[in-house]
Amino acid sequence: MTTDQEPLISIRGLTVSYSSGRGLIGKRHTVKAVDGVSLDIAEGETLGLVGESGCGKSTLGRAVLRLTEPTGGEVLFRGRNLAELSNSAMRAERKGLQMIFQDPYGSLNPRMTVRQIIEEPIRAFRLAGCSDIGARVRELLETVGLASGHLDRYPSEFSGGQRQRIGIARALAVEPEFIVADEPISALDVSIQAQIINLLKRLQAEKGLTYLFISHDLRAVRHVADRAAVMYLGRIVEIASGREVYSDPLMPYTKALISAVPLPDPNAEARRQRIVLKGDLPSPIDPPTGCPFHTRCPYAINDCRYVVPQLVEIKPKHHAACIRINPENPDIDTNAKAESGATSIFEHGSSGSNGSIRIDPSKSA
Repeated sequence: MTTDQEPLISIRGLTVSYSSGRGLIGKRHTVKAVDGVSLDIAEGETLGLVGESGCGKSTLGRAVLRLTEPTGGEVLFRGRNLAELSNSAMRAERKGLQMIFQDPYGSLNPRMTVRQIIEEPIRAFRLAGCSDIGARVRELLETVGLASGHLDRYPSEFSGGQRQRIGIARALAVEPEFIVADEPISALDVSIQAQIINLLKRLQAEKGLTYLFISHDLRAVRHVADRAAVMYLGRIVEIASGREVYSDPLMPYTKALISAVPLPDPNAEARRQRIVLKGDLPSPIDPPTGCPFHTRCPYAINDCRYVVPQLVEIKPKHHAACIRINPENPDIDTNAKAESGATSIFEHGSSGSNGSIRIDPSKSA
């Protein structure tokens, strides 16, 4: 996917695979946690990444920063492929690439004071002289809304929201350009979540930061993200502006995610129809053939078992991966009614009309 601006981060065909060891019959299995993801993130943009637990969101975020080593593809930071760098060269790049972790307590060393936690990256990258470090740490603490009186306390003495602010201050200490925020509000009370989101938006405006904002909360993504990418079983299945993904989703999976978001109006909540998906998220050890979502999709037809849908532009700047929608007919409900009783919407061949790839059923497991 591309934006109107030159991307700061370009992800091309990124794959992260793990060996699951040998099963009962001695066969070694491979788990594709991230399966050929391609994304662009423009400078100053927030890209939201949403999906169910286990879909590969956090693995993708960690692979972009090489905290988890990718097994294929490219991650370009200002045109430089991070996947090809040596450990020493990658360490030099980490000054511009930082992460805010999901667990604000587990990511902080309980034996270090706040002062030591924030000082550590500054000293590691030699960003200030000994006489300037104290002033820099106090400035960072004030930036995230904490007082200098907190400097000599330990993480256990703070609330969850305060600990997350400390984590944000640590990430800002090296003046990064790009930050992966991995579920930064999921462990916090609802009243604190809004404060952290507003803090991230303010820091972005003041410092020109670029975010990959990972969350399962579509409401938060709608509020904070310029664009949103929906992930399912290691693949991106829909991407558009954050507001459009929420207000006008194209994919059945995205529709189901949004229907699970509670409404603040109890009367509206009681009237609306919830989309309940059948079954659980398939195992990445043995993913379905064809469309990975077809085992749970209420609109699935026979071809969905064999055709691998490609991410194509259905509406302007709105991409989706589904063989039952296209630019001429983007509404899947309308298409399903028009094609009622159909078992196939493609002629036999190697690909569908939207460039999707057909799998030979005789060779499918």
